Amino acid sequence: MKAFLLTVLCLQMTANFFSQKIYSVDYESRADVKVFVVDYESRADLLVYKEKYESRAKGNDGNWFFVDYESRADKKIYFVKYESRADLKVYFVKYESRAGWKNSSKKQLFY
Repeated sequence: MKAFLLTVLCLQMTANFFSQKIYSVDYESRADVKVFVVDYESRADLLVYKEKYESRAKGNDGNWFFVDYESRADKKIYFVKYESRADLKVYFVKYESRAGWKNSSKKQLFY
């Protein structure tokens, strides 16, 4: 019974680590990840779809939900003006099915 409860607890914690509730901070020093928005899909590390509902922003797959309060976010990002200052380059897509990682080596930024 203890092993079952421990397993359930671990699975719940893991689900929270991979969720994509995002807050855009005003200062670079407060960010977990610095992001640059590219003009072309081919230049992006991650294709991002902005979810309309918080419950749909699960998994580390580029479905982001922007929260209104910093305390509700899983990751805080700062949009930089220059590509060279970014940890991650993103391109916002119109369709959820297009979201996903193009550069898998950057996935650890959202764990």
